[in-house]
Amino acid sequence: MKLRLNLATTPLENNRPFLVAAVLVGVVSLTALVWLGRQSYRDWRESRELRAERSELEAKLNTLQQQRRELEQFFNRPETRQITEQAAYLNALIAQRSFSWTQLFMDLERLLPAGVRVISIAPQLVEGRMEVRLVIGATSDEAKLKFLQTLDQANEFERYHLLTETRPRSGRDTDQVQVELVAWYVSRVP
Repeated sequence: MKLRLNLATTPLENNRPFLVAAVLVGVVSLTALVWLGRQSYRDWRESRELRAERSELEAKLNTLQQQRRELEQFFNRPETRQITEQAAYLNALIAQRSFSWTQLFMDLERLLPAGVRVISIAPQLVEGRMEVRLVIGATSDEAKLKFLQTLDQANEFERYHLLTETRPRSGRDTDQVQVELVAWYVSRVP
């Protein structure tokens, strides 16, 4: 039997497992460092392109804002404002003149049932649409309901709104019911 005796003052230690682990950790750390370095470089390059694009867009935005300020100054001049107001007035006149009374009366003639008559009509241009205020007289509630049902189904009138309903007390008037309503008129000129 052989005995191994170590008579040295400090025993010999085996450092090989530590060195292998240290080299392994070093290789993994170096690989991670290289990978993170490449990612950082790629991100920096992409952000450089984005920064260039952003600065280009900011330059365009500044140019457009300057143009907007110049246009606002132009349109705020008294002479330009006067011309704009005249154009709006003339456009309103043209829109009123283009309203076809004949077409409106033809549409109403077709829509009015027996026992209903038109007392007053007042068309007005509101926000680009022709708003017609009608006061109608009906000989009975049934005639009034028939007119309102016909108005519901008509393509020429949209979104009507009843304002008032009165029952005249004078004996001279043949109308038992008077209704005031507002509707949007859409002319369907062939």
